Amino acid sequence: MKACKKKNKLYRNFIKYRTNTAEMKYKVYKNKLVVIMRQAKKDYYNKLLNYNKNNLKGTWNILNKVMGNKTAHTALPDHFIYNNKTLHDLNEVANEFNSFFVNMGPNLADSIKIHDMSLQRGGRGDSRVLQSMFLGDVSESEIISIVSKSKSKTSIDCDGIDMIILKKTIDCVVKPLCYICNLSFASGIFPDRMKRAKVIPLFKAGNKQSFDNYRPVSLLSQFSKVLEKLFVYKLDSFLEKHHLLSESQYGFRQKRSTATALMNIVEEITTATDEKKFTVGVFIDLKKAFDTLNHDILLSKLSWYGMRGMALNWLRSYLHNRKQYVQLTNVKSELMEIKCGVPQGSILGPKLFLLYINDICDVSKLLQFVLFADDTNFFSSGNNIQKLVESIEYEMTKLKKWFDVNKLSLNLKKTKFMVFGNRKINESVALSIDGVDIERVFEFRFLGVIMDDKLSWKPHIAHIKRKICQNIFVLNKVKEVLNKETMKILYSSLIVPYFIYCIEVWGNTYQINIKPLSILQKRAIRIIHKVNYREHTSKLFAKSRILKLEDLVKFQTLIILFKARHKILPEKIQHLYQLEKEFSRRRYNFKHQFARTTIKQMCPSVMGVKVWNSLHDNLKSCSNIGQFKYKYKQSIFSQY
Repeated sequence: MKACKKKNKLYRNFIKYRTNTAEMKYKVYKNKLVVIMRQAKKDYYNKLLNYNKNNLKGTWNILNKVMGNKTAHTALPDHFIYNNKTLHDLNEVANEFNSFFVNMGPNLADSIKIHDMSLQRGGRGDSRVLQSMFLGDVSESEIISIVSKSKSKTSIDCDGIDMIILKKTIDCVVKPLCYICNLSFASGIFPDRMKRAKVIPLFKAGNKQSFDNYRPVSLLSQFSKVLEKLFVYKLDSFLEKHHLLSESQYGFRQKRSTATALMNIVEEITTATDEKKFTVGVFIDLKKAFDTLNHDILLSKLSWYGMRGMALNWLRSYLHNRKQYVQLTNVKSELMEIKCGVPQGSILGPKLFLLYINDICDVSKLLQFVLFADDTNFFSSGNNIQKLVESIEYEMTKLKKWFDVNKLSLNLKKTKFMVFGNRKINESVALSIDGVDIERVFEFRFLGVIMDDKLSWKPHIAHIKRKICQNIFVLNKVKEVLNKETMKILYSSLIVPYFIYCIEVWGNTYQINIKPLSILQKRAIRIIHKVNYREHTSKLFAKSRILKLEDLVKFQTLIILFKARHKILPEKIQHLYQLEKEFSRRRYNFKHQFARTTIKQMCPSVMGVKVWNSLHDNLKSCSNIGQFKYKYKQSIFSQY
């Protein structure tokens, strides 16, 4: 401020006296001040972006300020229209919103007709799990560990507490909180106060006056999250110890991811193609699956899986008598009871859904399932395409009954199917379920990756290219304001996630397919280092400690091979990798798989094995994954 006042004073002197000396003093001081202010602006935004490097939303807010973009206007409309009635009063709007959200699941569940109750637990009959889950005491150190590892979110629950406040005060409240948690487990009662949720309607797109265009964001008690995590640790241990979850389920489980789920699909399809078979993949669409889940059916299944006595009482208490209210600005609706579904935004809810849907895999011996929470896919292979389709239609009829009995709404109009194999022969393939024709597609987005019927990955690569082009434009626009280190942070936030997501699945394709992405990556590196478009990039990659795209593909693929060597992959993928004899000179190597077709040759189980076996033994013998990553990157950077 003092410098600006001095500049203004020098300007007034120049205007007053009109001398060359006064003009020179003003211009010199003004230019110095401009340089200082520009540097201060750079330092300010660099510091802000460094602070928000793990917060994508915060990063975009800062970038919009740097670029001078106006942020989206999120104010509520002056009125809403619901059931052909115009609502102006916010109290009335909040109550109607709450009613709309609370009744959505039950209304959908009530519309499902039940024909055959025998399919409620798949094909397992009455062979119940004999072991039972027990709830032991928890310690204060466990609670402190859970809180310290939780994300520092600023969302405030119905008690006016966010996770940052809890982290700062946990030492003061851990003793009574530990007592409450142990009392909850010992009595089989989940505290009513922790069952309340604050719901914020979040606008999606379309008409702002319509309730249909809002989704509920549920904010649960911070203390509830701690208690749920304590239970989930016990539940996970019990489920893994007794191998109760299907090998087909990849969601919300340790050592599993969307990448391993997609790998399972691709390996099975390419194996069938290699054997000159056809594969039909069906992508199931479920309406509001988490919201229609029936509590009585869930509790029955939980008992079957070994949650009995106090553990089952606790889960029953957790599910029943839950209430929520909607908050619009400072206006709160009345509390309403939630009759079905698992709590949105909860820690335990997704785990309960896994157990609810777990026995779907027992409905059919023909279909091979790949599940990621409510994202459901199955596929089946055969030599004769017509017989294969007929078999799938029959199995799908059984599957439809299972969904109905379990109060899950199968949306046949949004369910799609794809045929993999010789397109000349399979052109006229049609599939119908329950009198509804299923739409055939030639590409489909599943678990965030666009699959096509040739597994060329061209549509997915085109999608990534569009996204990266947009973000390179952003990098180019802010490069003069930010320093090199901050630009690297932006590269990691805006570019890397698109490259790295499931790249071990789609990245092992023809070089010509991924070349456009390599060109874009080089453009981004030049922008970071502020060099011209003709500058060679190898040294820039080494200087930035950033892997080139082709090396990133190998790196992520080799991580899969490292996990295979240490036998920590899901069973359906692990069996594809067979090590050589333990006492041979090639004991760190995997056995080669024969592959007839190119798409099979490009799979991690074939291509990855070749790359792994070509590595030096000091890399293949690494004892932990951190050591392997470091050594491999060092070896690559030394070649740039």
